[in-house]
Amino acid sequence: MSDSNRTITKQKLVRKILQSFRLVGREAVYHALVLFHTLRAPDTPPWCKSVALGALAYFISMIDGIPDLTPVLGYTDDVALMAATLATISTHVTPEIKDKAQQDADRLFPENR
Repeated sequence: MSDSNRTITKQKLVRKILQSFRLVGREAVYHALVLFHTLRAPDTPPWCKSVALGALAYFISMIDGIPDLTPVLGYTDDVALMAATLATISTHVTPEIKDKAQQDADRLFPENR
């Protein structure tokens, strides 16, 4: 057995997997918060609010393209839809909205700052 194989323990692997899930989870939460704050911003055009609302409804809904209970893949469609939505409405996502979302995400995930 090589040295690199001996240094990889189950504990290290589990720790890395959990850290990765937290980061992916944090990204999903951040995207959702950006969409939420964009939806609530008074200067956001109605069409942007509709698009943001649709993406958030999909994220919250139990009816899903890939069920959220499916390990690893469960939230990939949600994150992809939110990322596509943010790309679509990006010109209406202000730095203030991003800051609010970042602050909210930092409060929810203090260990990942």
